[in-house]
Amino acid sequence: MISCRQLCRRQLSSNSPRPCTQGRGAGGEGMNGHSTCECHRPRRTLRSISETVSQFVFALCSLLLLSGDCRGEERPNILIVFADDWGRYASIYGQQQPGGLNDIVKTPNFDRVAREGVLFNNAFVNAPSCTPCRSSLLSGQYFWRTGKGAILQGAEWDAAIPSFPLMLQSAGYHIGYTFKVWGPGTPADAPYGGKANEYAKQGRNFNKFSQFVSEQPEVEPGKQKLYDEVRGNFQDFLKARPQATPFCYWFGPTNTHRKWTAGSGKKLWNIDPDSLKGKIPKDLPDVPEVREDLADYLGEVQAVDAGLGVLLDELEKTGELDNTLIIVSGDHGIPGVPRGKCNLYDLGVEVSLAIRWPQKIPAGRILDDFVCLPDLCTTILEAAGEKPTPAMTGRSLMPVLASTKSGLVDPTRDAVIVGRERHVADARDGFLPYPQRAIRTKDFLYIRNFAADRWPMGSGPGYGKPSGPFGSKDDLTEDTFAAFSDMDSSPTKAWLIEHRDDPTVAPYFLMAFDRRPEEELYDLRTDAAELHNVAADASYAEAKEALSQRLMTVLKETNDPRATSTTYDEPPFSSPVEKPGKPAGGKKKMPGN
Repeated sequence: MISCRQLCRRQLSSNSPRPCTQGRGAGGEGMNGHSTCECHRPRRTLRSISETVSQFVFALCSLLLLSGDCRGEERPNILIVFADDWGRYASIYGQQQPGGLNDIVKTPNFDRVAREGVLFNNAFVNAPSCTPCRSSLLSGQYFWRTGKGAILQGAEWDAAIPSFPLMLQSAGYHIGYTFKVWGPGTPADAPYGGKANEYAKQGRNFNKFSQFVSEQPEVEPGKQKLYDEVRGNFQDFLKARPQATPFCYWFGPTNTHRKWTAGSGKKLWNIDPDSLKGKIPKDLPDVPEVREDLADYLGEVQAVDAGLGVLLDELEKTGELDNTLIIVSGDHGIPGVPRGKCNLYDLGVEVSLAIRWPQKIPAGRILDDFVCLPDLCTTILEAAGEKPTPAMTGRSLMPVLASTKSGLVDPTRDAVIVGRERHVADARDGFLPYPQRAIRTKDFLYIRNFAADRWPMGSGPGYGKPSGPFGSKDDLTEDTFAAFSDMDSSPTKAWLIEHRDDPTVAPYFLMAFDRRPEEELYDLRTDAAELHNVAADASYAEAKEALSQRLMTVLKETNDPRATSTTYDEPPFSSPVEKPGKPAGGKKKMPGN
């Protein structure tokens, strides 16, 4: 089948000037400019009518080529797999840096995308909270430039802010999504066009992966039901696509967001919690309860990877895999653990990232360039032939992706800026946020805590609230709002609170929930786990000042309200919101769902 562009080019070629065989110029005049030779004299014949039509087609094709309206066959399809609460966990990372959880997790499909494309070692979210992270990615701007999209509970999407999915739709792309794109907030998934572009009629059970499969008579058939659900939703999307139209599809599973079934890591994925001994992050106590909790989380990561495998298989079957730009990542770090989600330490803001597009991206490279996820917005637009808006602060990765180099390709990509404002609305008195900004480089992490008198994970008995009991183990495991509600409820959280008076546990408890100084500085060259704050060390004064100035310069240049005002401490950003209701069974919803 001849593409529109090929037809245009053929027509352009057939209408290009031809040399005159009678010693005349190609324009129809003789070389002396006086007469037109016989071969160029107009004739009132069917041939002249045909040539007139041909000239019209020539003009039309020229216009189409200039406007780009017939480029559909040449623009890439786009597949975005973006999982909730999926930090930097993939087996290919373990091959580079053995000794951690990535030694245990198995992600063959993510690894394939990375091997056949590019793997990023330094990918970070702009905010370690679902809604503001997604606001930044979809808009291509720092989260503080997205109005009420900068907070989680109480978020509202401003329709005046351009988002890459709707820009692609306006440019002729068929767009659609399954599961979570943007939220919690109103209108739900607005930057992707809302419910009109949703494809989930085949089911949503994948988002409760461990719960669903654990209730099935047999594990593998139970898993297959969910894989079929993923395939069916994707097939529905593809069937709805107009012929010869590029697509942009977003697969947003939430199963990696708590809650998941205790013991499911071992039962469903054969991940033995004891195999994690000595491999868990140093921010966490290495005890059986925590190891099982993390094993269950890694099982959910493997489920996400299996879903990715279904999508890759479907693209191969349709013959569209190699003309599809595939981006795989997550919206922040692991939930329900100290210094993870809702924190600016690596455990909270560092994520997996692999990108594949054989037609444009040389494969098999590992890159050290720093990436902040708003960069993906401008990357996608450039790949699709669209121009980012002037308001977008994200920098396209296409020059880096198109390079043949490994390591650090662009020396200017040496840092990222991250931050947070309000997550759970009533985590503190007055519905106030815990405002933070940070700059992360290869050697340092510098954090500015703008309200160091507040409690970073929210208040709890004796910590911003009157002393008293914390509640039962079940409460702390199941109800995020029981205490310190900026940390999701979990077995790990419950264990820490229950054992807080144990001298060996107290440091972990305080590291998670106690107040923090106005400035934090970690020397990653000697302290990769970010455990020793050297901000008060005089020998680091010069480095601290340079990082502080660089951070504040970016905040001011990009009009971050936090740099110059208390906007985020005032309504509507600090207005009360209704707590999530209780679903069937009486257990409260998690705030990030």
